[in-house]
Amino acid sequence: MLKLYDDPDSGNGYKVLLTLALLDIPYDLVEVNAIQGETRKEAFLAKNPNGRIPLLELDDGTLLPESNAIMFYLAEGTPYLPDDRLGRARALQWMFFEQYSHEPYIAVLRYWTRHTDKTRESEPQWAEREQRGYDALGVMEKTLAGQDWLLGAQPSIADISLYAYTHVADQGGFDLSAYPALRAWIERFPGLPGYVPFAGRLKAHDDRKA
Repeated sequence: MLKLYDDPDSGNGYKVLLTLALLDIPYDLVEVNAIQGETRKEAFLAKNPNGRIPLLELDDGTLLPESNAIMFYLAEGTPYLPDDRLGRARALQWMFFEQYSHEPYIAVLRYWTRHTDKTRESEPQWAEREQRGYDALGVMEKTLAGQDWLLGAQPSIADISLYAYTHVADQGGFDLSAYPALRAWIERFPGLPGYVPFAGRLKAHDDRKA
């Protein structure tokens, strides 16, 4: 059986967990507390020298890190990954966008808010990261204003990749009230068969004192 190493408060981990749930793929979950440094311990580094979660262990012991790569692997041959050349490239386009133009701003402000003592007043980069986060949300809003999902009529791993941190953007101080298409997109997810909520959405971890 597949084994997923993940921190319950990680949006990157949630991407993979949600993909597994939507595809109805069984797996064992191994919780790793990244905030307390468990991903930097020797035992975990032996599995992923980059010291990050999520990490997927295949049945034969092969180890696959990086959330979007894991999702791409899992979705192969399913409706969540287009089978045409351009459709697959479009999925990757949005997943690269998530890692370069979205996650470094929306996810980082969420992390600072939940797990550090940084504030808008104390952190010089806060305002810039916030603006770039809103820029990314604006790009998504323009696309979703004309269609239900990022690739068109059907959900894909591109949507899952961006949903993870977008639907908890408020935890980093982002206000989505000016993005009606984006909010409608978020509201479609719980209706997907197999959907599971994000643990980090339901309960905040307070590991700063650990």
